[in-house]
Amino acid sequence: MPDPVTGVGAAVSIGGSLLKGKSASKAGRLQYDAAMAGVDETRAARDEMRTLLQPYTEAGGPALQAQMAALGLAGPEAQQEYVTQQESSPFFQSMVQQGENAILQNASATGGLRGGNVQGALEQFRPQLLNQFLEQQYGRLGGMTQLGQRSAAGVGAAGMDAAGDISTLLGQGGAAKAGSALAQGQMYGNILGSVGGVAQGLLGGSINNSINKIFKSDSGIF
Repeated sequence: MPDPVTGVGAAVSIGGSLLKGKSASKAGRLQYDAAMAGVDETRAARDEMRTLLQPYTEAGGPALQAQMAALGLAGPEAQQEYVTQQESSPFFQSMVQQGENAILQNASATGGLRGGNVQGALEQFRPQLLNQFLEQQYGRLGGMTQLGQRSAAGVGAAGMDAAGDISTLLGQGGAAKAGSALAQGQMYGNILGSVGGVAQGLLGGSINNSINKIFKSDSGIF
């Protein structure tokens, strides 16, 4: 007859292994879910920063192209087109008109409106003003180029940081899954060990009973 104490002990051992395995599996799932939530948050923060800096990054590209055209690096035709565009801009035309009016008013006030000096001043004024205007515009474009460069660098740095954080979190998630799988394997190993122990005990008890019967039998071998 099976030993009830052995059976109860085996049941307790199996039950304990099942509880431990279930707890380990739940803990592993929680750790994995937490790691994946961290991945989602990191990606969302990276995408938000990219969205916020996108206007500044996009502004830097055209500014750099305009600078290259101003310097002639994009070819003589592009340079001429850039100068013509700046010269015909409303802002430059307004500056020219105000400057020429100021020269004429000053000449009129001094009585030299028809003098050669006035004509010479008018002829020199526009080219000089255009040259100054082009230099100012180039400086403004440089500021936009630097802004776009810094924004692009910020997006790149954020992307690299996010990639490192995501890699770490994915590693943690993988470790949690691996730990859960190992815990499950340990659980089943313990259960099989407990069952094997019970079986061995029952089998061993049966063999001992048979041997005792042989020794006690009158028709036994000995």
